[in-house]
Amino acid sequence: MLHKKHQDKLEELISPTYGSEFTSANLPKFKMPEEDMPARDAYRMVHDELMLDGNSRQNLATFCTTFVEPEVQQLMTECIDKNMIDKDEYPQTAEIENRCVHILADLWNSPESETTLGCSTTGSSEAAMLGGMALKWKWREKMKAAGKPTDKPNMICGPVQICWHKFARYWDIEIREIPMEGDRLIMTPEEVIKRCDENTIGVVPTLGVTFTGQYEPVKAVSDALDTFEKDTGIDIPIHVDGASGAFIAPFIQPDLEWDFRLPRVKSINASGHKFGLAPLGVGWALWRCKDCLPEDLIFNVNYLGGNMPTFALNFSRPGGEIVAQYYNFLRLGKKGYAEIHSAGRDVAMHLADEIGKMDPFEIIYNGDGGILALCWKLKEGMEYNFTLYDLADRLRSRGWLVPAYSMPAHREDLVIQRILVRHGMSMDLAELLLEDIRRALDHFDVHPVQVPLSEEEAGGFKH
Repeated sequence: MLHKKHQDKLEELISPTYGSEFTSANLPKFKMPEEDMPARDAYRMVHDELMLDGNSRQNLATFCTTFVEPEVQQLMTECIDKNMIDKDEYPQTAEIENRCVHILADLWNSPESETTLGCSTTGSSEAAMLGGMALKWKWREKMKAAGKPTDKPNMICGPVQICWHKFARYWDIEIREIPMEGDRLIMTPEEVIKRCDENTIGVVPTLGVTFTGQYEPVKAVSDALDTFEKDTGIDIPIHVDGASGAFIAPFIQPDLEWDFRLPRVKSINASGHKFGLAPLGVGWALWRCKDCLPEDLIFNVNYLGGNMPTFALNFSRPGGEIVAQYYNFLRLGKKGYAEIHSAGRDVAMHLADEIGKMDPFEIIYNGDGGILALCWKLKEGMEYNFTLYDLADRLRSRGWLVPAYSMPAHREDLVIQRILVRHGMSMDLAELLLEDIRRALDHFDVHPVQVPLSEEEAGGFKH
C-alpha cells in the first residue's frame, strides 16, 4: 500500500494535463505559490500563455534573427550552462570567441586581423557604447596632453538608434545629431564638417540607418575629415555603427569602402543577432589597433580561476550565441552569407517594386545599396481614407507587424512604413504579404477610416 503522499504524487503524474488541479486554476501573478507542481504542468501552463505572442517570422519590424537551423538550437541547448566571462572554466568557448573576432577583423579589412582587439557583447548597443567610450578616453588623453579642458566633449552623428542617445547622456557628451531636412534623411559630409571642432571625440556614421535602411557615406565623411584636418590640424576619428550593414556589405557590396580600409575608422560595432544570423544576444566590438583601445578600459580579474582581461560592460553572460555565431561562419562561409543576403535583397526590391505600383505609395528606399529593407510614404498632395498607422493595424489582423512611425527631428511631419527582410523571408511569403496589403486597401475603400474629400476635390484618386 502506497503512503498517501506518494499516492497523491502518483495521481499528479498520471492525471490528464487539463484535468489536474494545477491547470484548473489561474496562475499566480503577484506571489510565488506555496507548493510545487509537476514539471509537465508548469511547462504546459507557461507554454500556453506564450501562444498569445505574435509569430516572430511575421514581425517585419525587427532587425533580429527569427529563423535558426535545428543545429543552432541544439548548440544553444548544449551551451546553456556556459558563462562566457569564465574563460578559465570554458577555455574552448573563449577560443571560439577569439576566432570570431579574428574572422570579423579579416572580413572588415583590419590591417592586423590576427592580432586585432575585439570582444563579444550582449548586443550592438553595448558594443556601440564600448566604441564610444574608447573615443572619449582617447580624446581626453589628447586634450590633457595639450593642456586643454576636457569638460565639453561632443560627438557627431546622423539620425541614430536610441543607444547613442543613451551613450551621450550616460557619459555626459553633447550629441550633435544631424537633423533630417527635406529629402535628406541621412548625414552628409557637409553637415558633419559644420559641426566639428576640437571637442569632437568622433563622428559616428551608421551603416544602415534605423529609420530608412540607407547606408551613410562613411568614405565621403572620412575624406571630408581628412581635408578638415589639413585645414585645421584637428584629427577626428570615426566609429562605424555597423549594427546591420557590417554583416551585409562584405558579402553583397564588397567594393564599398566603409571599414578598416579607411585609416580614420578606429572601431566598428555590429549585431551578430541581426544580419549576422546568430540567435538573440550577441554583438561585436572591434578596434583597428591596440592603441585605439585605451588601457584604462581594460580590467583584469582573477577570481574566476585564472587571470583574464575584460573590457565589456556586462560581466556574466551566455556563451551559446557566440558558439552559434561561429557555427554560422563555418556552416555558411562567405558564399552562404552572400546567397542569403542576395536573396533578401531580391525580395526587398521585389516588394518595393510592387508596393510602388500601388496608387497611394511612394518608395523612399527600395533595398538596393543599403540593408535588406524597404520603406515608403503616402504620396503628397492627395487625400486618403486611411493612414499608414491604419494600414499597419489592418495588417496585424493577418499576423504581419509592418510598423508605421514618424521621423525624428525636423521631419516629424513625415510618416513612413518599413519592412525588414530577414533570413527566412521567402519570395512566396512576400507575395502573401502583398496580397494582404492589396486586400487592406480594398477594405479601406469600403470601410474608410477617415472621411476623404470628394472625388472632384481629390482628383478622382482612390485609396
